[in-house]
Amino acid sequence: MDRSSLRCSGGPGAFRYTLRLVVYLLISAGMWQGFAPRSAVAQQNGGPRDLGISRSHRAAIIDSLTRALDEFYVFPDIARDIGKLVKKNLKQGKYDTLVTLSAFTSALMNDFRFVSHDLHMGVRPSAPRRPEAEDSLAAAKRQKAWEDDMRRSNYGFRKVEVLSGNIGYVDLRGFNPAEYGGATAVAAMNFLASADALIFDLRANGGGSPSMIQLISSYLFREPTHLNSFYIRRTDSVQQFWTSAHVEGPRMPDVPVYVLTSNHTFSAAEEFTYNLKNLKRATIVGQTTGGGAHPVDEHWFRIDDSIYVEARIPFGRAVNPVTGTNWEGTGVEPDIAVPEEQALTAAQLDFCTKRLAALPSETERFRLTWAQRELQVRLNPVTLGLEDLKPYLGVFGPRLITLENGALFYQRQDRPKYRLIPMGDDLFALDGLEYFRAQFVRDSSGAVTELVGLYDDGTQDANPRTSGF
Repeated sequence: MDRSSLRCSGGPGAFRYTLRLVVYLLISAGMWQGFAPRSAVAQQNGGPRDLGISRSHRAAIIDSLTRALDEFYVFPDIARDIGKLVKKNLKQGKYDTLVTLSAFTSALMNDFRFVSHDLHMGVRPSAPRRPEAEDSLAAAKRQKAWEDDMRRSNYGFRKVEVLSGNIGYVDLRGFNPAEYGGATAVAAMNFLASADALIFDLRANGGGSPSMIQLISSYLFREPTHLNSFYIRRTDSVQQFWTSAHVEGPRMPDVPVYVLTSNHTFSAAEEFTYNLKNLKRATIVGQTTGGGAHPVDEHWFRIDDSIYVEARIPFGRAVNPVTGTNWEGTGVEPDIAVPEEQALTAAQLDFCTKRLAALPSETERFRLTWAQRELQVRLNPVTLGLEDLKPYLGVFGPRLITLENGALFYQRQDRPKYRLIPMGDDLFALDGLEYFRAQFVRDSSGAVTELVGLYDDGTQDANPRTSGF
């Protein structure tokens, strides 16, 4: 989770400097696994080699890391417990067979997490630091590369569209800082301002910046609203995050909101989900999220001229104003639990069902019922065998029904061909053509005699069967 100012410190031999950029890169690229891919620092130095280490190296690494944990980790008692465990393991020789730096740091990370259950915590080998002047130039290059990466990823906004039923949909892959992605976020929210519902798809979102959470959330509330707070252990202080009093464009405080989640949804994406759930502003659909609520600092340690280690140490914790706690280790549970691949359909179906219960106009009721039927079939597909499909084959005036590779296809004269999706009761949807469906009619003997074209505006046309196959 990105912080506006993060200072990284360590014990003896640690480098002290601000690392907002590096922390954000690590978090947004895959922090739920403990560490992102190799940092730009390591890449530009050719990456840290898998060096051999001695018992004295292992002791020095443990000493440096446990000192940093004691000083910075958000829970002092857990930091002490971690220190006791790894020092005991060192004394008892449990690390003696780990003779490479990568193997040892991997074991330490596992032990740290065994005690803390904190997925933000991580340890790994690091590349040596370069001279300050050279590193400043490299930092500028990394900053430029980071900004270019954000721009090329459209600041996390993978897709923004209006789905059937006038449902706004945002596929958001990361909460990039508002100072960079703010204009894109504003454009997305204004594009969806006339939607009857909003769906934020965070199933592939690994986290990012609270500032983007603030910006997007500000469109969803009428008045300034307290979203979340962070307690910082070292300063014994609390930083609050509220929605903004002003947004560019219209607010949507009364529009139903859905958030789609998976077990890969992590950190800032979980904060957005947790905030809206506890403020009763969104329905959460999908799977329980990953369970990471702690902001982190990066710490670098120089053990000797060749051995360097870096560690991620959570220095604070989220404190929700409603629950007084957070989602660390537990994740955010969905209101509607479904496999992640079904989450979008389940959210759309829930919205249609609730709107129908509100007794809308007859026109809207027809439209909602039309959409509801297809969504129900997506969640519970109707399966027909080959013998079940054959009775539908034939020519119905200008309409042709064929069988290809075990599926029915519909084509009208020289127009495109569409696969027919069974919906039950001789009704079929057309894959890729939302406004039209094919209803087959049978005679008293059960033979298919007619194809009726149904349209989402309530109109229909019919063609008798003119020949069969």
